[in-house]
Amino acid sequence: MQDTRDKVAFISGGASGIGLGMTQAFIEAGMKVVIADIRQAALDKAMETLDADGETVLPLRLDTTDRAGWVRAADAAEKAFGAVNVLCNNAGITIDGPIQQGTYDDWDFCLDVNLGGVINGVMTFMPRMIAQGQGGHIVNTSSMGGLIAGAGSGIYSTSKYAVVGLTEELRSDLAQYGIGVSVFCPGPTQTELFASSVEVRPANLPATGYTPRTVPKPDEMPSDISAAIYAIAMKPIDVGRRVLAGIQHNDMYILTHAEFGAIIKARCDAILASMPQEPITPERARAAQLLLTDKLYSEQIARVKARGTAT
Repeated sequence: MQDTRDKVAFISGGASGIGLGMTQAFIEAGMKVVIADIRQAALDKAMETLDADGETVLPLRLDTTDRAGWVRAADAAEKAFGAVNVLCNNAGITIDGPIQQGTYDDWDFCLDVNLGGVINGVMTFMPRMIAQGQGGHIVNTSSMGGLIAGAGSGIYSTSKYAVVGLTEELRSDLAQYGIGVSVFCPGPTQTELFASSVEVRPANLPATGYTPRTVPKPDEMPSDISAAIYAIAMKPIDVGRRVLAGIQHNDMYILTHAEFGAIIKARCDAILASMPQEPITPERARAAQLLLTDKLYSEQIARVKARGTAT
């Protein structure tokens, strides 16, 4: 979708952080934007920040775990702006701590929002996009933690790894309808995610045993991991522009931090190194090609290489 002017975007978790950065970038590109968020105060603040009118931005309160709420939000978006061309399933929470310290409530909270919210968004808007026959684009927000694993974030990473797999499969399924699909895997970003994750935890769930991560203020001396994260944290507007560019280029993966490339490569190398070292007969090779294909990945590689050559 190279021409985004006058297109309509729907962004869950759009009232702050990365979602607000997407909103700002989309407005710059001439789009109309529906920002959906569970926090009314955040929606009100976002509208003040954007200084936008109802002709450009529509704020909607939405709990992304509420499927009926998604339908109401989609209807309201279409009533205000017409067909939605871009869906950004961006709402999410973070939760930290070793898996052995987690509770079922921690699992339910994280998976319901980070994975269930994406599923609900897809299942609400996908049929509408197909029926419209105008193509479109879906962006599902995962995380760098959805591509590489590390100790202390197992529940969160599980939800984000699942979003990556869901998105790759969805891209294959929707290509025939002219609907592009991207998975967005940002690295550290200056957001309110740590505080908002605590704020939106349902009252019926007991407080987690995990300790919420805190991010130091900019004027504090970098002396621990949190400070190191802040040192490379990107501004939401810059991240939002990366997302916009990814949509325009129809990229399968939208990434932000080159610093983690070596770790991603190490993971891929570890998988390849673990493949059985044995001869593959022509019959087995043909059978494998019938079961699986590298088309999804080879097309993305070709797309990025062509763009690099052109620029």
